[in-house]
Amino acid sequence: MTATLVDSNILIDVLDHDPLWRRRSASALVSAGRVGPIVINPVVYAEVSVRYEDTDELDRDLPFDDFQREQLPWAAAFLAGKAFAEYRRRGGHRRSPLPDFFIGAHAAVAGLQLLTRDESRYRPYFPTVKLLVP
Repeated sequence: MTATLVDSNILIDVLDHDPLWRRRSASALVSAGRVGPIVINPVVYAEVSVRYEDTDELDRDLPFDDFQREQLPWAAAFLAGKAFAEYRRRGGHRRSPLPDFFIGAHAAVAGLQLLTRDESRYRPYFPTVKLLVP
């Protein structure tokens, strides 16, 4: 069984009924769920939560039975910092770590697949992570 960490962009596509991406993202999410658990972490939860008034409403759309919650491992936080330093070295301009670095590092450290539409953001900094792209 292979667990898959799902990036917030996939969930937002589905929950917001994005006309361009909803069908492909939903299909990829269902496919990933057939081979193992679907995982979210606090960073993904926070990014998706922007569209909601309270946690009860969000938890209804991301039911615990369908979305396994995992904490961000300390080793992932360390790896996110290293990836962010590499991003800055390559000319990145942001001054604080982007959520994508925490998500990618979590997948790398925990040995999770990552379902995302942002392959180009993850591939250079987390080459060991298997990316699923709809």
